[in-house]
Amino acid sequence: MTETETRNHQAGKQQNGDAMAETTSTVEDVFDDTYTEKEGPKPPRMLVWRNIILMTLLHIAALYGLVLLPSASVLTLAWTVVCYLISALGVTAGAHRLWSHRSYKASPPLRVFLALANSMAFQNDIYEWARDHRVHHKYSETDADPHNATRGFFFAHIGWLLVRKHPDVIEKGKKLELSDLRADKVVMFQRRHYKLSVVLLCFLVPTLVPWYFWGESLAVGYFIPGLLRYTVTLNATWLVNSAAHIWGNRPYDKSINPRENPLVAFSAIGEGFHNYHHTFPFDYSTSEFGCKLNLTTAFIDTMCFLGLATDRKRVLKETIRARVQRTGDGSYKSG
Repeated sequence: MTETETRNHQAGKQQNGDAMAETTSTVEDVFDDTYTEKEGPKPPRMLVWRNIILMTLLHIAALYGLVLLPSASVLTLAWTVVCYLISALGVTAGAHRLWSHRSYKASPPLRVFLALANSMAFQNDIYEWARDHRVHHKYSETDADPHNATRGFFFAHIGWLLVRKHPDVIEKGKKLELSDLRADKVVMFQRRHYKLSVVLLCFLVPTLVPWYFWGESLAVGYFIPGLLRYTVTLNATWLVNSAAHIWGNRPYDKSINPRENPLVAFSAIGEGFHNYHHTFPFDYSTSEFGCKLNLTTAFIDTMCFLGLATDRKRVLKETIRARVQRTGDGSYKSG
């Protein structure tokens, strides 16, 4: 049974408003094993010097933020952690699990919060992020994958942002069915006002809150909860594309590159169970182990408890066990 076939199934039981079995796919996030890379020489690699310069300056600024850490107050350090978690949730619970995979449903207030959090993360607007992520799943580890890990750790981590996209990435992205995103008023509002929202939420709010409320210096506010937090959030997300596609075991499907990587799961608040996620991309938890090393799952579960989210999609345990026996690498451990 191929990765594509994991979605060709019947809907299962409903429990507490959640789909407790594999359910019909509503987005194009399943691997397309009919795609073949074009023969002949690869297109020349074109550097994007603006991005190279900006990323270099950003990481230098983040290093300076590390130098300033001893001078920051406890409140500023706590605020930095809060901003990190909000930013991360905007990517993991928002752009990834909600909008890319439609793995659960969120109420309007939660959708607005996640859109604002996503702007604080500054990793492209939700529409573009979800489009590229669906392309990544559908054409994983091919020329049409935006951060193809077979091109090496550096390319999958940050290099893909420093060069022009492969023509196949652009071509396949244009052919995806994205009507659900275009019909989403929150997504399109954020897209229209993305630049302003980034300036406010990614830079001004993290900087000005500690300065205004407890007298932190603007420099410390800018370089620690501002730039250092932003840089760490970026790299935590990038590790999912790089480290979690290179290092780790493959208990669910040994035929695909993504791995189970606990360190990535910790840094990216739950996104490191990547072999599971690429095997069952529609599971809202991206893991079969619930909240273990998975703060995003805990967040979504809390939102469901509060009535702000519903319809979490899950995979039946017997389906997981069958897949482990059929395609796993033998490293599976329950729990």
